Amino acid sequence: MAYLTLFLTAFAAATLVPAYSEVLLGGLVTQNYSLWGLWACATAGNTLGSVLNGWIGRQVERFRHKRWFPISEKQLESAQVRFNKYGQWSLLMAWLPIGGDALTLIGGIMRVPWLNFIVLVAIGKGLRYALVLWIVLEATG
Repeated sequence: MAYLTLFLTAFAAATLVPAYSEVLLGGLVTQNYSLWGLWACATAGNTLGSVLNGWIGRQVERFRHKRWFPISEKQLESAQVRFNKYGQWSLLMAWLPIGGDALTLIGGIMRVPWLNFIVLVAIGKGLRYALVLWIVLEATG
């Protein structure tokens, strides 16, 4: 049950829902759960939460033909091409507490290919949770 709770908390933390999976992860580390299991659940949940953000971002494009849409169709297509060429690497920073969720939403709007999106986000999220585990283990001896 602890692994599921961590997965769901990490999922929520990647969305606009205020959740702090690092705190739960730190507490579970001290209770002798499998470090690999904790890391995998936190990383998978947080990555899938970011995929939800990316999916929501992709839905924004449905409104591109509306008069009130803030940029023209041509500008959006140009931005998507540029972002996919140069900007998709920014998804490695999706783990950041400020702006990380916005990056995944933008990645969706910019239609980053799903495989690239998931791999880049998962690398960043996995490294963050590995760092959290290392810090907790160092602090608890």
